[in-house]
Amino acid sequence: MTGTLPVPAGAGHRPRAALAMRADTATALLGPDALAALSRVCELAPLPVLDDFTTDRARAVLADTELLITGWGCPPLDDAVLAAAPRLRAVVHTAGSVRGHITDACWERGIEVSSAAAANALPVAEYTVAMILLSGKRALERAHTYRTERRRDDSLTTSPALGNYGRTVGILSASLIGRRVVELLRPYDLRVLLHDPYVSETEAKELGVRSVTLPELFAQSDLVSVHTPLLPATRGLVSRELLLSMRPDAVLVNTARGAVVDQDALVDVLRQHRIRAVLDVTDPDALPAGHPLWDCENALITPHLAGSQGNEWQRLVDLAIAETERWAAGDGFAHPVRRERLAFLA
Repeated sequence: MTGTLPVPAGAGHRPRAALAMRADTATALLGPDALAALSRVCELAPLPVLDDFTTDRARAVLADTELLITGWGCPPLDDAVLAAAPRLRAVVHTAGSVRGHITDACWERGIEVSSAAAANALPVAEYTVAMILLSGKRALERAHTYRTERRRDDSLTTSPALGNYGRTVGILSASLIGRRVVELLRPYDLRVLLHDPYVSETEAKELGVRSVTLPELFAQSDLVSVHTPLLPATRGLVSRELLLSMRPDAVLVNTARGAVVDQDALVDVLRQHRIRAVLDVTDPDALPAGHPLWDCENALITPHLAGSQGNEWQRLVDLAIAETERWAAGDGFAHPVRRERLAFLA
């Protein structure tokens, strides 16, 4: 689909907008204050939200909609939907990835797209940094031993390998989250390595990290944190060979996508007690009850909780409201999604 879209009216223009997401998404994210804030800058279509673009009501709403505010559960914006929305010029997404609903037809129409990925990156980065520091102290394992044995260990006899002073942390991919992790690690006495084939030596220096090859990252790091998106080229990227090359008692942290790691190989290496793992994502994301990973005591598995949850959703909503205000004023998006970068986004 091609065509020329009308130019936003700029200051004073209140674009017609609609909410497109699952009903439970809207209930969780958009309280009365958020809806009021959006209504101040938009002519917001009345609830309920659009979660099916094929209904008569949805088509009637889409006919006048200039801006869609989307969330989890928004149906794909394909050719048929865009044909029913001739005035649609922009999409503000209240979550991270837009892969589920932004189609080639949107880019061909010239629709502007914004995402709250930057807001969602912060809690993931915070989780990652917390796990890096806790794993350096072996806090969770030692807490378990303390609870079991009911006696403290002697701090003077702890292994010199324990602790976070001078520890080497490897970052796999300078993604939005990977870069935020690097930023949050700066106050600590850590050596940070990075592998990302799209980052130059100069840019790595500007980030305050040392660029290394993928084998070097795994062989030289005390902890490797995975932040690469799942693409055909990255499926199984963290291979058995790389896992076996890690230092004894090294830690693998994965908050990206489970399939980036060769999970069968990871189970084997964990069973050998060669390394430890912190996994907020697995493959599949919800592990079956009988999966062997559950029996690996040296793996901490959390239920995909690193991303925004609870009061952290408000940060996503605040960013979406700010983006809507900017666009309505004719200032463009502060957090645009570019078509050419879409393949590299998680």
